[in-house]
Amino acid sequence: MSTPSGPGTTGPLESRPDAPASRPELAPGADEGPPRGPGSVGYRAVFAVGEFRAVFAAHLVSMLGEVVGQLALSVLVFRLTGSPLLSALTFATSMLPYVIGGTLLSSVADRFPARRVLVVCDLVHAACVAAMVVPGMPVAALLALRCVPAAISPVFSGTRSATLGDVLGEGDAFVLGRSVLRITAQTAQLAGFGVGGLLLAAVSPRAALALTAAALVGSALVLRFGTRRRPARRLTGGGAPPATAGRCPLLGDSLSGIRRLFADRRIRALMLLSWVPPMFVVMPEVLLTPYSDGLGLGSVGLGLLMCGMPVGAIASEALVGSLLGPRARARLTLPVGVAAMLPALGYAGHPSFGWALALQVLTGCGIAYSLGLDQWFLAAVPDELRGRAMTAMSAGLMTAQGLGMAVSGAVAEFVPVHVVAATAGGCGALCSLLVALEVRRTVSGPVRPEV
Repeated sequence: MSTPSGPGTTGPLESRPDAPASRPELAPGADEGPPRGPGSVGYRAVFAVGEFRAVFAAHLVSMLGEVVGQLALSVLVFRLTGSPLLSALTFATSMLPYVIGGTLLSSVADRFPARRVLVVCDLVHAACVAAMVVPGMPVAALLALRCVPAAISPVFSGTRSATLGDVLGEGDAFVLGRSVLRITAQTAQLAGFGVGGLLLAAVSPRAALALTAAALVGSALVLRFGTRRRPARRLTGGGAPPATAGRCPLLGDSLSGIRRLFADRRIRALMLLSWVPPMFVVMPEVLLTPYSDGLGLGSVGLGLLMCGMPVGAIASEALVGSLLGPRARARLTLPVGVAAMLPALGYAGHPSFGWALALQVLTGCGIAYSLGLDQWFLAAVPDELRGRAMTAMSAGLMTAQGLGMAVSGAVAEFVPVHVVAATAGGCGALCSLLVALEVRRTVSGPVRPEV
């Protein structure tokens, strides 16, 4: 397998073979999964793989529980303190520790068997949520408990994404599997807030948190008994001999892997492409509350505006994944990634509710660029670094979005909201164009020799 050869690497995708070093034995009667070639396989073929169905079911259950739990914790903290700031911090603490876990713990995804990592992460998350249910728990402790799952979340996401290559193969099935998980997350966000609101009208926030803990335990059980045990990627992917891999400290191994990833020009450019457009996309979204207030909309109008981007994301990703093949999706990746922020320019005209909703839906459609990006990234990253790469990508995405939210909110203190949203659109399109050009430059160049 090819490995990164240092700064300035520009080898084309075809120069990185994707054959895993080892593959677990199939159980008698187990399905082989979808075709592993470069052709399109479709969502139906992805769901034909029993192991992926288990991953999907666990993801759906845990996402619904997570959204309901986030809402319940916010309500609980507000009832205990009456402070909007502390209530908002329950959301902030779900994002800020991402960069810590994604940087310092990334090697966990490659040093330990994937199934064990996924199950342990779910159980740790469940234990933290269960501790929040204890009566009399101080608010500071509630916020601290919220930080722990946020720190391990990029490890969980990175491990699961890396494992999809083993479950589905490393062709189009992997791309569509990642697509299904994104669609599920967007759908769970829409449904979770509605379910959470109805649930909190009937039970206390602590009871809702208890249900969240139960959902996370259920996710862990599905992953434990619905997926196969695979050896640690770090020991089988060629990154270090088995005799020395276990001696490398976790922190040093994580930082070493991050350095290797960022030393490769192609991987670095693809990571930026996965972070920059979403960072600017969330800027108008986080300003929808003051914008809707300026239009005189009530909570229903605000809720509909908030639904616009997830609806656009779900529809576009499902259509592009179903109707287009790998080559067509690859051709759309860079243009769609750059154009994702262009609808936000419409806020310069201070649009009414209907037009603003249309702008949000169109912005959400830009998520379709991720389909081609996923395949490029999988092809660019060596197998032994795949878990760390996916973990770093997940952590960087959440950090970039948090930074975008903070910047847009700070600027909106001094500049009209619609001007901030439109400016974010223009700056986002320009920055995304620069990143896209860098990605294009990394495609051309001499083919690397296989090692």
